[in-house]
Amino acid sequence: MQYRILIVEDETDISGLLVKILEESQYQTIQAFSGTEAKLLLEKDIPDLILLDLMLPGISGEELLHDIRENKHSNIPVLVLSAKNSLGDKVSLLKTGADDYISKPFEPEEVIARVQAALRRAGKECASSKVLSYKNLKLYPESRKATVFGKELVLTAHEYDILSLFMQNPEKVYSRESLYELVWKGGYYGENNTVNVHVSNLRKKIKEADSKEEYIQTVYGIGFKLK
Repeated sequence: MQYRILIVEDETDISGLLVKILEESQYQTIQAFSGTEAKLLLEKDIPDLILLDLMLPGISGEELLHDIRENKHSNIPVLVLSAKNSLGDKVSLLKTGADDYISKPFEPEEVIARVQAALRRAGKECASSKVLSYKNLKLYPESRKATVFGKELVLTAHEYDILSLFMQNPEKVYSRESLYELVWKGGYYGENNTVNVHVSNLRKKIKEADSKEEYIQTVYGIGFKLK
């Protein structure tokens, strides 16, 4: 099943970029370039998720979010896109009814990770069912299962999420900060050893299943990537 995502964004370049990011991950997209257009679309059809910019012509993003939560669309996951990055802004929007917050500028993998997380919370599975492979390791997004030589690895939810990011972007180096923000959905303050511990445990579990190959590389001073 392909989930349908309504993108409410008045800047055509950003809207087009979001379409490309989402459709590459097998989501269907619908575009609205104003709050008024989005409201009209919602009266005709209900998507599975909404990506909502705040600074919109016509009805503002805040007004549209309030309207969504006040009527029959109240259960649709709404992810707010905004250049407003203060803690106060984020807290206010979450209290208003946003399910999550994506700061501009954004990375493609962050958009997909947050969309997938919001759909899971809404009781929907990830749209992408493509099995990911790297050396002797396979990842099954629909069942959130990882195997080496066909034998399933026993991973925690966070270990799986880290491995999924690595395998979706095998050439990308992830900083500890970006991993923490994408997997734990929180701010990173530079002193937390959580990411190192989880990557170390993940590396150990893969090594126990395949002692002849190296899978995760530490890029000193930067972060981690697949090797």
